[in-house]
Amino acid sequence: QVQLVESGGGSVQAGGSLRLSCVASGYPGSGNCMGWFRQTPGKEREGVAAIYTQFTGGLNTYYTDSVKGRFTISQDYAKNTVYLQMNSLKPEDTAMYYCATGPCGRGWYWNRVDRYTYWGQGTQVTVSS
Repeated sequence: QVQLVESGGGSVQAGGSLRLSCVASGYPGSGNCMGWFRQTPGKEREGVAAIYTQFTGGLNTYYTDSVKGRFTISQDYAKNTVYLQMNSLKPEDTAMYYCATGPCGRGWYWNRVDRYTYWGQGTQVTVSS
């Protein structure tokens, strides 16, 4: 059982930055993705970024096109924490952001909701123009 707790959401103006954190109890380890998803009312949950830990210890990172160059995902094993640094925020980034973990097909399915087993409760990000 893995429990995920997100924090760091808030309200910012366009162009601003936020850093989301997700602390995992019982870190999932190699062969799993740690991902960030977001969702707005009436829309499907969207994969934003993920980090996949290979069995060799290498890392692969993935981003949806709309956040490439602006968001950075990283993890700190010592703290069992994954981060999402969000820069140059836009109003369209406004959403509830969720952290999740699960076997993501060696990263191939990093943005598929059904490939994640455990989810956090979400943290709201609001970007005003």
